[in-house]
Amino acid sequence: MNKSLLAGLGIGIASAVTLSAVASGSLFESKPQFAEVLASKPVTETIKTPRQECRNVTVTHRKPVQDQHKILGTVVGGALGGVLGHQFGGGSGKTVATVAGAAAGGYAGNQVQGNMQNSDTYTTTEQRCKTVQESSTRTLGYDVSYKLAGQEGVI
Repeated sequence: MNKSLLAGLGIGIASAVTLSAVASGSLFESKPQFAEVLASKPVTETIKTPRQECRNVTVTHRKPVQDQHKILGTVVGGALGGVLGHQFGGGSGKTVATVAGAAAGGYAGNQVQGNMQNSDTYTTTEQRCKTVQESSTRTLGYDVSYKLAGQEGVI
């Protein structure tokens, strides 16, 4: 009974496999079919990659001012202007010339020191960077239009 059951089971499985192969047509497949390609279009993507772009720049700086109110220039200019003014005139005119020379010399000394402080500079090299986007295109695949057995399709 065991042998007949096994034999029946084997025959049943073999019959089922054979019938399903015949029904699906895989036993009698024809030659491969070829389609006519009508068009192909690449499918692409654009990739943006950030990168840093750096360059060296020469930068001019003003040196820190030691005498912000320009006192030294004013005093030296006033003294020299007073000495020069004292050389002119006589009597009370000499006093007026001395005071006028001191005032003019003080102003001139103040301006000279200011100009010297403004032109007292130094330079350094600094690195300046910026982020730029670099674009590249990558092909992912192709959309293909075809004609097979009179019907058109797209893959």
